[in-house]
Amino acid sequence: MSPLPPSEASDTTRDRLTSLMKSEATAAGFDICRITHPDSIPDAPAHLQAFLEAGRHGTMTWMYETRERRADPRLLWPDVRSIVLFGMNYGPDNDPRALQEHPEKAAISVYARNRDYHDVIKGKLKEIATRFAARTGADVKVFVDTAPVMEKPLAAAAGIGWQGKHTNLLSREFGSWLFLGSLFTTADLVFDEPEVDHCGSCRACLDACPTDAFPAPYQIDARRCISYFTIEHKGPIDKALRPHLGNRIYGCDDCLAACPWNKFAQAARELKLRARPDLEAPDIAFLLTLDDKAFRSFFSGSPVKRIGRDRFIRNVLIAAGNSGQSAFAPACLALLDDASPLVRGAAVWALRCLLPASEWDDLRQSRGEDEDGMVRDEWTIEEHST
Repeated sequence: MSPLPPSEASDTTRDRLTSLMKSEATAAGFDICRITHPDSIPDAPAHLQAFLEAGRHGTMTWMYETRERRADPRLLWPDVRSIVLFGMNYGPDNDPRALQEHPEKAAISVYARNRDYHDVIKGKLKEIATRFAARTGADVKVFVDTAPVMEKPLAAAAGIGWQGKHTNLLSREFGSWLFLGSLFTTADLVFDEPEVDHCGSCRACLDACPTDAFPAPYQIDARRCISYFTIEHKGPIDKALRPHLGNRIYGCDDCLAACPWNKFAQAARELKLRARPDLEAPDIAFLLTLDDKAFRSFFSGSPVKRIGRDRFIRNVLIAAGNSGQSAFAPACLALLDDASPLVRGAAVWALRCLLPASEWDDLRQSRGEDEDGMVRDEWTIEEHST
């Protein structure tokens, strides 16, 4: 697609509009705002195609279906002249990996411990867009991770940070903990310089991954990523990977938390992004009791709710199985009669981990066959899942 013709906007006008945009960002509570042009990520199409051809997107078919628009902002909106990237710090006040020392507790990714950031960020972007459009007459569109926009490469091109060896965005000021949003506009703004890579020879993030999800620096295979399995994957989780999940029931922060640049990070200022006390380290025993109504109520407003109760309980059952705590066995046993085959299958696996061999054999014998001698569905699912 050919670029738009050069703008006749004066330098003074561009400076004024840019100053307006950045002052609006500060007023809305964003920690950083930078601007780039629509053609600033020329390598993105090739990198995305290689990722997809290798099958590293797993079951996220939407990435393949939107690949052309995702790789080229002008295909998403031909009239765009400037792309504004916004960053909001969501840093925790402690190292989230410390929770791995408490197997009776469940680990929820830092980003999901309070309000859904999509709602928080998009609400603020809409306010900025409305005011900017009213004062300038420019057209605007806002996006927060729900449209085919490659926000991390664009943020690097705009100078917010750089994509580290774990493929996530890093900032010298905020470390690993930045939510991103973007605003596309027809206004001509002053572009910022891109950030350079500051990873050097460090490979802390790569070495921290519990499932070896990085085939090489700057490459990720979602099919081995705990965040992918606990959030995006809808079926049974690969048995070989389950022990490595530990007590991580929604996402994983290990590669993010391992980065040395976090020594400069700060705790989140936005109250809606600070952890709810009941989501910092919830009890696995409690989570195992949640039916659909209780699940929706407990996670109201949280991004956790979007995966649904059945996938969530699947994850909690794996954490229970990994805990080594036999006290969880009664709750797992009750879930053998759950309406969801996915939950029943995970309950079988958890019980196999928690019960002594003799009790496991007795349970299997008592429940493994129905009156016709056929294996019950939950056992079948578990035996044939990978």
